[in-house]
Amino acid sequence: MSKFDRYVLSQYLLFFGFFSLILVAVFWLNQAVILFDVLIGDGQTALVFLEFTALTLPRLIRMILPMAAFAAVIYFTNRLSNESELTVMQATGSSPWQMARPAAAFGLIVALMMAILTNLLLPASVSRLNVREAEISQNIAARLLTEGTFLHPTDGVTFYIRDIAADGTLNDVFLSDKRDPEQATLYTASRAFLVREDDGARLIMVNGMAQALDAGRQALSLTLFEDFSYDISSLMPSGASGKRSYRAIPTLELLMHRQRIADTEGHRLGTLTEELHVRITRPLNCFAVALLGFSTLLLGGFSRFGLWRQMLGAFGLLIVLETVRGTVSPPVEANPAMWPILYLPPLLATALSAVFLQIASRGVIFRRRPRPEVTA
Repeated sequence: MSKFDRYVLSQYLLFFGFFSLILVAVFWLNQAVILFDVLIGDGQTALVFLEFTALTLPRLIRMILPMAAFAAVIYFTNRLSNESELTVMQATGSSPWQMARPAAAFGLIVALMMAILTNLLLPASVSRLNVREAEISQNIAARLLTEGTFLHPTDGVTFYIRDIAADGTLNDVFLSDKRDPEQATLYTASRAFLVREDDGARLIMVNGMAQALDAGRQALSLTLFEDFSYDISSLMPSGASGKRSYRAIPTLELLMHRQRIADTEGHRLGTLTEELHVRITRPLNCFAVALLGFSTLLLGGFSRFGLWRQMLGAFGLLIVLETVRGTVSPPVEANPAMWPILYLPPLLATALSAVFLQIASRGVIFRRRPRPEVTA
């Protein structure tokens, strides 16, 4: 690799890091606000929020890597053209195929990053995220034992505690249960205790009152009690069901035992097949879009107005490829035997890149036409 190739490759990597950081920050802020509201609203700590944020980053990075690679190639190649460096390289005898070597090397590096991400980091993060979600969903104390806040653990249920004593006693408890539209019940108690059992958890209310409203008869009944047991297990999500998310299954296991996973864990064979081949095609897409961005910008000579037409064309081709990539997955999920069509987008992008490089090696297009001379 020549010194010029190493220079171009280093700049591609530099701008790739810049665009990756910007895109991750934008998408992360959008998701972090929702995640913060859900976790902190459920009584979780900031450390739990940071843990969940870290576990969701691989999925986010997987989405933005191809866009960042494409943007880096487009941006720096356009700058090379504006500064006439591409013109100088062509004048010294470098062919478009030779000038494409840094873009190809850059695409391979990003493809390697994507392969590690999709086949190692992402399944591990999804698996750990599912475990933590199950743990938090079963953590009743974190969800219900919050002072001075009206909580809604499920639709139709409102729970309130005025104060929690040092010994765990719940003072001045309010519980409204409107899940049954025919009969709404409201419980109040001066004290309550949370008791864990093997089959769930119960709220023992002491010295309280239950008000039941029968919607059909429009009748209100009051019941005073010294102690009352209320099963709150139904207010909590069920937690892990023993079925793994197909995104958490290791790639090697998907490759060797898809049929067994489909039979034992209830996943569709088409879904597992699509997930396996998507993990392979995503790195290929990174290589293909990097090469496509560079080759598209070579379809033109030097212009002081820049390569805006080629850039628009490159973005249009990227949109078409993303559309094709989105349309080939449903047929594979319905019929696993159709998995080869998942490789159509990267193959199409690579083929277009080869065609554009060949066209550029024979002569530029999109050249400005000379104005006709006006004769008197």
